[in-house]
Amino acid sequence: MSYLVPAGLYALGTPDYADPVLVTANYKMSYDLVRRALPGRNLWLLVLETNGVNVWCAAGKGTFGTEELVRRIEATRLPDVVSHRRLILPILGATGVAAHEVERLTGFAVSYAAIRIDDLPEYLDNGMVTTPAMRELTFTFRERLALVPVELVLALKNLAAAGALLFFLAALAYGIAGGVLALVAFLGAALTGIVVAPLLLPWLPGRSFSMKGAIAGFAWVAVLFFVRGYLASSYLLTVAALLALPAVTAYYTLNFTGCTNFTSPSGVKKEMRIAVPVMCGAVVLSIILLLIDWLIRHSGGVF
Repeated sequence: MSYLVPAGLYALGTPDYADPVLVTANYKMSYDLVRRALPGRNLWLLVLETNGVNVWCAAGKGTFGTEELVRRIEATRLPDVVSHRRLILPILGATGVAAHEVERLTGFAVSYAAIRIDDLPEYLDNGMVTTPAMRELTFTFRERLALVPVELVLALKNLAAAGALLFFLAALAYGIAGGVLALVAFLGAALTGIVVAPLLLPWLPGRSFSMKGAIAGFAWVAVLFFVRGYLASSYLLTVAALLALPAVTAYYTLNFTGCTNFTSPSGVKKEMRIAVPVMCGAVVLSIILLLIDWLIRHSGGVF
């Protein structure tokens, strides 16, 4: 979490007092991509202190915001560096910046250029005019695929711990084969939520991420039972799997809301208030059914 550059005013090329001032976050990748997209140009780059967080997330958190922008203009003595009074900001930073307040406090007018860094050359060459295409934020299959490795890395530690515990408990109750099956079932459900559901997001029914994940989870259970050639060895195990595995998939799919470009904090909180208790209830009920099944097996009963 220290992937950042110091906040401040940077020169791209050899800018003078009349050259444009672009504003970005001090997330190093944002900083590097802006420089890479504008080779051979003379520009000023005002980097805000966002604690190494990208523009969009920092705007939502408030660090890429009005106060920090005003503070950074004063700290860098920007009015003494350039003769004009115009700042060029990324569109995804607009939620954190009150442009009228910035102008009132500093005299600098705020213009929102584009969503994508790659559009900056066209924006600057066309008289700083934002086209409709520059305002459109896509979320294609390829763009969703690019996010999957990040989600996998973030989930690895928890998956390893939960998987090891599940294997140990299932192996104690049902033997090594049962432990392996439980581990495969769990990891498959998790990967369905981390990989499959995000990639199939537009085609899974419903608007709720948890519902989309649950549907994908039921599909995984169906695949698991089909590959085994029959249902679980008891009705209790079958019902337990139908409860727990879709809940696991739904959880990881719901987690993907933080990667999307169309969810809102209020919408996610509302969905979590409904979905998380349901998922927890499903897992708890599944554990109860597994305990009952274990007790029946060890008491010689059959269900």
